[in-house]
Order: sequence, then C-alpha cells, then structure tokens
Amino acid sequence: MQVFYYKRVEDGTFCVTGYEGDEAEVVIPEDHIVTMIYDKVFRGHAEIRSIRMPDTVTDLGEFVFDGCRNLRQLTLPAQLKTLWGYTFTRCGIEEILLPDSLRIIPPFAFKECKNLRRVVCGAGLEKIHAWAFAGCEQLTEAGLVHGPGVEISPQAFETKILNT
Repeated sequence: MQVFYYKRVEDGTFCVTGYEGDEAEVVIPEDHIVTMIYDKVFRGHAEIRSIRMPDTVTDLGEFVFDGCRNLRQLTLPAQLKTLWGYTFTRCGIEEILLPDSLRIIPPFAFKECKNLRRVVCGAGLEKIHAWAFAGCEQLTEAGLVHGPGVEISPQAFETKILNT
C-alpha cells in the first residue's frame, strides 16, 4: 500500500509532502497536478527499487531520495527545473539522465551515491556546483550535452567527502 500526502501550492498545483509505504516500485499517482516533491519524502526507504513520477514535476527538494540505497530506476520528468542540495544523497542509482530543462546541479546533489557510474547532463545545463558528485567513487562517465559557457566547478567531481 502506498499513501501520499499533498499540499496545494499558490499556483493551484500540488506538492507531495509525505509518503508511507513499503513497496519496491513506487508510482506517484497522477490524480493531482504535482509540480514538487518536498524535502525528505522518500528518505530512508531502502526497499524502494524504482520510482515513477508525473511529467508535471518541476522541483525536487532536499534529501528526497536520501538513503534509498536500492533505488536503481528513476526517470526524471522532462520538465524538471530545480534540484535542491542533497536530493539524491546516499541513494543507489547507477546512472541518470538529467533533462534539458535542468539548469543547475547544486552542491552535494548526488553526495555519496556509491553505485553511480554514469551521468548524462542535458543541453540546458548552465552550472555544476562544487561537490555536486562528492563521494561518487564509481562515477566514470559524465556526459555533458551542452554548448559553450557551462560553468563546472573544479571540485564538482571530487570524491573526497567533506564534513557536511
């Protein structure tokens, strides 16, 4: 059984603010127009192997997938615009395709994703902040599909973990 909690936001769309469940495959229902997944919604749900979210999601909050160590499949919505810090911290994803609509990868967005091997960044990427991929020791391929002028911090792909 999967239970989702929602909050209406100013523009009339909805934010997922909570989740209860123990299933390996999570599907966020499309009975609301969901534009945001709030902070820590799936935090610590090690049983989750895949998550399917509506294409209407534009924002993923902090620590959303923190500790989802068995999460392997995640297709990000094509309209995703914003990741907050630590969104994917300590989750089990092995590869991820970031949509063209995503402009910035914030600090520590993928911190300690020990299984992450491949990242493909979309054409709209403008900046990768320092330590965005801190502790991603298996990361061997980062494809940047972009034009000139993308700012990449020299520390973006450092594997050394800072005390944060």
